[in-house]
Amino acid sequence: MGRVAELAGVSVRTLHHYDEIGLVRPSARTAAGYRVYSAGDVERLREVLAYRRLGFGLREVADLVGDPSTDAVAHLVRLRGLLLERRDHADAMVAAIDRELAARARGLKVTPEEQLEMFGARLYDAIGGAYTATRRTEPRIAAQISDALGDAYTVLNVGAGTGSYEPPDRHVTAVEPSAVMRAQRPAGSAPCVAAAAESLPFEDRSFDVAMAVSTVHHWRDPMAGLREMRRVARRAVVLTFDTGEPGRPDRFWLTRDYLPEFASLLAGFPSLAAMADALGARVEPVPIPWDCADGLFEAYWRRPTAYLEDHVRRAMSVWTRVGPEAEQRAVRSLGDDLASGRWAERNRALTDLATADLGLRLLVA
Repeated sequence: MGRVAELAGVSVRTLHHYDEIGLVRPSARTAAGYRVYSAGDVERLREVLAYRRLGFGLREVADLVGDPSTDAVAHLVRLRGLLLERRDHADAMVAAIDRELAARARGLKVTPEEQLEMFGARLYDAIGGAYTATRRTEPRIAAQISDALGDAYTVLNVGAGTGSYEPPDRHVTAVEPSAVMRAQRPAGSAPCVAAAAESLPFEDRSFDVAMAVSTVHHWRDPMAGLREMRRVARRAVVLTFDTGEPGRPDRFWLTRDYLPEFASLLAGFPSLAAMADALGARVEPVPIPWDCADGLFEAYWRRPTAYLEDHVRRAMSVWTRVGPEAEQRAVRSLGDDLASGRWAERNRALTDLATADLGLRLLVA
């Protein structure tokens, strides 16, 4: 074990931990009881360490390396793609910084748009690596979306991400601007086009319906994206949330008691009424089940310990947007309240609820 740890650049304690949690278990032991790693064990360790160094949490890594449909070659291809994507982002940031330095050296004013250029304005590229671990299709929400799609056969999924909620019984075309997200779409999923919602590369009324699930708040111009959806499809179905509802930040205990910064994230986002008007849509409330399979921000409203898990938070854009200081303070305070029993005392009314209305809404046009 010591030799393997030395070659891998990790501690023996790390290898012991991987063994204890079943992530990398050596397949044999010597007569004296020492762990012995086979070639296959080393290969699995290589995959685990590669994903870890790309920022994946242990549970995410366990899901990835434990996927029986993915062999060593597939892992290498995926890792190569992720590394190239990271290299491309780093190169782009260096180029943007060089341009800003050159502009400032000439005494030129740098616009806010130019300042943000180095980040690529694509939040999914920052959080997308964690999506496959926690962002899955929730069957009860999927059923409501399916009902809203009606008898539509050709479906455009805008901001499709890794493919959650894409209906398997229809002809789907996906649109996703983030290469990180596109790389994680499973084999056999719908064909995916690299494009943004605000400029869809399709003719007018090319689809029966355009759908968008938990993505509008990431678009640069949400209203333009909604208009594009109506242009390219005869109907539209959009899962979003109501930002203008009075007291919305106070409805959810996490934003009310631990993350007041959430309210500032809503500034400038279109109201639900404005989005519904742009689509000509009716509004349906979408209750969130207590055991929601899709790890969206409000999913764990009755399972508060989940918010203490880094891999859970990494798949939620809210934490990236509020910043590490607010995140660490919120997690620390929540952990203290869970340990002391204060959270349970404050939220005892949630114990017997099967679902909660936390502002999630379906627009159906």
